[in-house]
Amino acid sequence: MMEPQEEKPIIYTMENKPIVTCAGDQTLFTSLYTHLAQQLPREPMEWRRSYGRAPKMIHLEANFVQFKEELLPKEGNKTLLTFPFLHIYWTDCCDTEVYKASVRDDMMRWQGNLRLHGSADWVIVVVETSDAKKKNKTNILPRSSLVDKIRNDFCNKQNDRCVVLSDPLKDSSRSQESWSAFLLKLRTLLLMSFTQNLGRFEDDMRTLREKRNQPGWSFCDYFMVQEELAFVFEMLQQFEDALVQYDELDALFTQYVLNFGAGDGANWLGSFCSPVKSWTGLLLRQPIDMEKRDGIQRGQASLLELRSYLFCRQCTLLIFLQRPWEVTQRALELLQNCVQELCLLEVSMLEGALDCWVFLSCLEVLHRIEGCCDQAQLEANVSHTVGLWAYATDKLKSLGYMCGLVSEKGPLSLELNRTVDLLAGLGDEKPETVHSLQSPYKKLKEALSSVEAFERHYLELSHAAVEMYRAIGRMRSALLVGKSLAEFYMRKGDPEQAEGFLQDALRSYVSEGWSIPVTHTRKQMAECQKLLGRTENYLQTSALLAGDANLTNEERIHFCQEILTFANQSTDSKAQKVALSMSLFAQLTQLQFRPATATVHSGAALQVELCLRSLMPVAVPLEQLSVSVHLNLEQGGTNGKTRGPQRRPYPGTVLFPLDNSSGMPPSAAGPSLELEEIQDRSPSDPRTLNSAGIVCKNTHLVMRRHDSSPSPDTPNLLSPVPVVVDDGAQILMSGDVTLLPGNNSIVFSVPSQEPGTYTLRQLCATVGQVQFVLPHISPLVQYEVYSQEPQLTVEPLTDQLLAGLPQRAKVRLQTGHYTVKKGDALQLTNMDTMAILSTSSCPATILNSTAERVGESVLSVQSSEKVTSISLPPTPPYHTLEFQLEVLCVIPSGPDRPGNQRLTNGEIRHRPRSYSHPDNHMTAINQRISIDCPWSIYSTTISLTFYIPFKAKHSLLSAGDKKYIQVCLQNVSDMNFHLMDQRLTEKHQESSLELQSLNTKAQQLVCSQQSVYCLWDVRWKEDMALCLQCVFSASFSAASEEVSAFKPYHYEFQLERVTPLNLMKLGRCTA
Repeated sequence: MMEPQEEKPIIYTMENKPIVTCAGDQTLFTSLYTHLAQQLPREPMEWRRSYGRAPKMIHLEANFVQFKEELLPKEGNKTLLTFPFLHIYWTDCCDTEVYKASVRDDMMRWQGNLRLHGSADWVIVVVETSDAKKKNKTNILPRSSLVDKIRNDFCNKQNDRCVVLSDPLKDSSRSQESWSAFLLKLRTLLLMSFTQNLGRFEDDMRTLREKRNQPGWSFCDYFMVQEELAFVFEMLQQFEDALVQYDELDALFTQYVLNFGAGDGANWLGSFCSPVKSWTGLLLRQPIDMEKRDGIQRGQASLLELRSYLFCRQCTLLIFLQRPWEVTQRALELLQNCVQELCLLEVSMLEGALDCWVFLSCLEVLHRIEGCCDQAQLEANVSHTVGLWAYATDKLKSLGYMCGLVSEKGPLSLELNRTVDLLAGLGDEKPETVHSLQSPYKKLKEALSSVEAFERHYLELSHAAVEMYRAIGRMRSALLVGKSLAEFYMRKGDPEQAEGFLQDALRSYVSEGWSIPVTHTRKQMAECQKLLGRTENYLQTSALLAGDANLTNEERIHFCQEILTFANQSTDSKAQKVALSMSLFAQLTQLQFRPATATVHSGAALQVELCLRSLMPVAVPLEQLSVSVHLNLEQGGTNGKTRGPQRRPYPGTVLFPLDNSSGMPPSAAGPSLELEEIQDRSPSDPRTLNSAGIVCKNTHLVMRRHDSSPSPDTPNLLSPVPVVVDDGAQILMSGDVTLLPGNNSIVFSVPSQEPGTYTLRQLCATVGQVQFVLPHISPLVQYEVYSQEPQLTVEPLTDQLLAGLPQRAKVRLQTGHYTVKKGDALQLTNMDTMAILSTSSCPATILNSTAERVGESVLSVQSSEKVTSISLPPTPPYHTLEFQLEVLCVIPSGPDRPGNQRLTNGEIRHRPRSYSHPDNHMTAINQRISIDCPWSIYSTTISLTFYIPFKAKHSLLSAGDKKYIQVCLQNVSDMNFHLMDQRLTEKHQESSLELQSLNTKAQQLVCSQQSVYCLWDVRWKEDMALCLQCVFSASFSAASEEVSAFKPYHYEFQLERVTPLNLMKLGRCTA
């Protein structure tokens, strides 16, 4: 049956439907109402809207009410929910007289009222029934004639506004077709009315919004207008469009608040700046909070009331859209933004009132979500709700601190009064939650009632938040809540419970490199360790804080003084010392050896300079600073065949990497960024650059979460490092050292008596009862003390020694560990093939181990038939004696090879071997010198290589019946020579040949890489021999010498089977 019409209908409910008025025969409509209300929403209609918005399929419903003139909209009325979108006149009249007598007049009055109020959305429904035809057969007009008459009287050119409904109560195909056509027409007219009236309403609303900068414009009035549009969309079940209206209102209000904070305030914002006297929190258990809406409509709502009502409407629509997790996200943003908006608008509130409002709102949102989701959904979407749990926990903690519920002594009278005022601002509990045992109102009131109740509720919320964070892998957030729990336990006087949470947080912050959180947590840890009496832990933490640059200088001095106070407590030298890591106290930045080679001979002076950067804010006097030294005999010692400077080099200066002053591990810094430039160029024109940017190539390494477990090389920064002080056999000590803040330099004299490789292993600074130990000096620092056997070397002064000419060679004697005494001499064995040309004396130079000249002397040289003796001047160990000798390698005179001779030491002296040099094609001759030294019973054999500067070749030439011998002499050295007295003779002087020289020049210059050709005419005195043996000889001297001293050169060759056309077959240089 027809819905009853009230004087003031309740319009703000979720069951609102578009109003359709019904005039005419009410009994007829009542008989059709049920079927009409059921069939109307069954078929969807496509709703096409203006401004290019996408079409939507909607199901139309209607609230059919009896027509009254009071329902027609008055001028200026912008309410859409009470607006009748369509007017229907119902009649089943089929009698002409009845139509003329009453029906037509009633229709005219009905249409006149509609025209008077500007309502153009109407339709006349003529119901045709077969029963009516049977009753009035005499005056019955054909149905088509009556319909035409009605259309002529009322519809004019709108013939579609008169609809015929045939036999609507019968179950026939004709009736169904008639119903279908009627419902389609009704939906079409209703949708047209919606489109027209909503479009007109939106235009008016848009015009009103554009006047927002004019004086007198009110946000609250505009709020009610746009909310009216949202109600209509909600009535049509277009929840997304309805949500957009509230989001626009939210954004508009937020922008005005931000402008107010920037100094551009609107007058209407003054009503929202009034003091807040109620902080009941969000109310989400009813679709519309009419109390808050009335306050907005009257312009008397506070900022929190407006925000609460707006979010309540958004929450309702999001639930309808089945997006509950967006509710939690928006709720967290709302609560945090409200805190900022209250500050921007400078709204006065009782201290703690905002915390109460946030706490109640968090729990209300969580309860609302729990009411529309099952347990499985809640567990799967913890990531969306955990933020509200944590925020509620934080606000409850703030309330507990404010109301004195966390102190050991309990709340004071002032704090009790504050609690009473906060509870008074909550007001009475809402009827919707009165019967709920776990309502936010009851929880807050109970938590603020006693210390025990507060602790129970706070711990319950905190542990729930920690478990949720851990379940979704947000370990940092879990540690943050745990750190808050630690603060709570510290305030309660229970440091033992707090220690575990602080250790977890500190370990994570240190491993990930969060400098400031590390400092803050470490201060809390120090306080906790001091209360628990853990001295070593407290000293280590104090040392870290004393060197932490994130603290003020006063705080650093305080923690440094704590260490010094403990260090000076006991004067007993046998008392157990506390060993801490050196990295907490100072940093070894540089180590430098003097001399810089870090390699000295035994007994030599060697110093090492340490550069320490003190992290303490004040000067710290040290009892002693020591370095333990380890000797490794396997890597060093005596080696007569290896010279000291040729040993493995040791760095003279070692730089140590600087750690940060907050004690962070080296891995905390993470890998460095690998950046790469990217460019986006136009496909059509590669020269056109559309955009450019920078990308990180190793994001997976930079952004990944570091493992909180320490690596083996990372020191434990939570408990004292188990440092073992090295009691080595050798320790370098320096007493009464004062370390100033910053860089300090300390010099040690290191041991160098015993040969070997020394390693600096450990550094220890002693301050009273505290020892700061660097257990391993890294990178490895070593120096070497060597014991060297005397070494004797002979080196040429030029790149090549030339045979046949006097050549100078340098003799270098490195004394090593041997002391050259007066009377010591070198005995050189003389050889026929190489002569020593030195005079009776030669100058010598004495150098120390650093190659500095320390003395000069004149050596006495004495020669005999077999031995040349060179007396040596007294020379200290590990010095170098240098002097020069002049030697002459004799060119071999012939092919005859005498028997092997023995040297003075009994060794067999082998004849020099000759071979060709691969680079310059000079013939090389190796000469071995045997030297007897005073420090050894064995002779030292030294090899020198000489090169013959010439290369000769010959040929036999024929001209008719005459024979000629040609000798080509090539200068294959890099020097220029004068050549003279070229001769060619028979080897055995048989006088069988007559050789006539055809060479005209007596002396000529032969430059490097040039050849000289000599020619002789050959005549036989006797019969021609089958084999000729000849000797070519010449004299040569260096062109650079002012006084030429010519030396001989011989070249032997042999010609076999001499015939007029034969050439040389065999040649040998025996010169």
